[in-house]
Amino acid sequence: MAEQPVVVIGAGPQGLAMAAHLTERGVEAVVLERGGSAGAAVAEWGHVRLFSAWDELVDAAAVRLLERSGWVAPERAYPTGAQWVERYLAPLATALGERVRTGQRVTAVTKQGRDKVVSQGRVEVPFIVHVTGADGSEERISARAVVDASGTWGQPGPMGADGVPAIGERAAADRISYRIPDDVQAFASQHVVVVGAGHSATHALLQLDRLARRAPDTRITWLLRRGSTANVFGGGIGDELPERAALGARARRAVDAGRVDLVSGFRVAEVRQSGDGLAIVGEDGRVIQDVGHAFALTGFRPDLSILSELRLAIDSSLDAVDGIAASIDPNLHSCGSVGATGAAELAQPDANLFVVGAKSYGRAPTFLALTGYEQVRSVAAHIAGDHEAAARDELVLPDTGVCGGASAFDAPAASGCCAPAPALVQIGARPVT
Repeated sequence: MAEQPVVVIGAGPQGLAMAAHLTERGVEAVVLERGGSAGAAVAEWGHVRLFSAWDELVDAAAVRLLERSGWVAPERAYPTGAQWVERYLAPLATALGERVRTGQRVTAVTKQGRDKVVSQGRVEVPFIVHVTGADGSEERISARAVVDASGTWGQPGPMGADGVPAIGERAAADRISYRIPDDVQAFASQHVVVVGAGHSATHALLQLDRLARRAPDTRITWLLRRGSTANVFGGGIGDELPERAALGARARRAVDAGRVDLVSGFRVAEVRQSGDGLAIVGEDGRVIQDVGHAFALTGFRPDLSILSELRLAIDSSLDAVDGIAASIDPNLHSCGSVGATGAAELAQPDANLFVVGAKSYGRAPTFLALTGYEQVRSVAAHIAGDHEAAARDELVLPDTGVCGGASAFDAPAASGCCAPAPALVQIGARPVT
């Protein structure tokens, strides 16, 4: 199978970096991208500014490839998603040339002539990547190895607290969004609810806060599932990514100023139509009334369906690659305290199959671009037979300034080494009568 290419699924940051590393090692790579251009998923949140600077957003092998064409690295700054695509991902795809094929939807990955059950001869036969083109044409690509870097962008989490849509959530789809908004002007003078505790939720809140300062009768309610507000505002001066710290600081100021009502321990069970708006009902009977629009920013999850005929080792809690799950568990770790995850940890029961990037983390929200670049460096070395390089740990992550991962789910305040967050008044929630 040495004559066959390595197929990389997804032309995002990790997929393109994977192709750059393989190319540098003389291994043929084919990158299949579902979107119409490289970085298509990033472009969909192009209005969002990253909290990582340029030097934390580029891969070393990709930079070496780009510099041969005269590319100059941007000066240290914090780009938006659109700038990341325009100034790095798109030029990288151009440098990779015909290795990158867009408009190609991978529908399945299999072993040639064998479903998941068949063991005999399984190692000796190639992978078959089933692809549907933009024109509907179908193709089978034979591959010596497959690297799934397709991400999680297409699978946002629901508003419902138990992992599935709440009662009435689907029926209220025209009033619920699952992405960070670009333009919030349409929500002026409405009651807007944000569900979620991560950076996406914080980004949305800050946009709405700017709107509320222009339109003071705009009301914002922030619903947290966890019982504690610890770590919600980040690590402050202890965060080695200052823009990430600044996000939390701005969110805290909005809450302290009374422009955002923060309600902790609220787990959505039902969404009801109520007059001209929505009523969001918690599992404990509390209800948030008169909601004009809601943003459910509760994380993402991987779509593993294209790998359903392969043998996978996936963690039962996180939907992450089993070999890295204990190292990335958000109950224990922040994105600055995870360990390196290389080829050995990412390997699957079907040899030469790897899941990398955000998809390898499953539902864990602690992924950083730097982590993904270390993953693909190691995996490319393994595929090329350089096992010494594959085993090296070259990952250095910035500290988050928070001790470990998420605070206890039901705790009213932080425990352990984290200091309790200031008490916040819960406004806007009252029992259902």
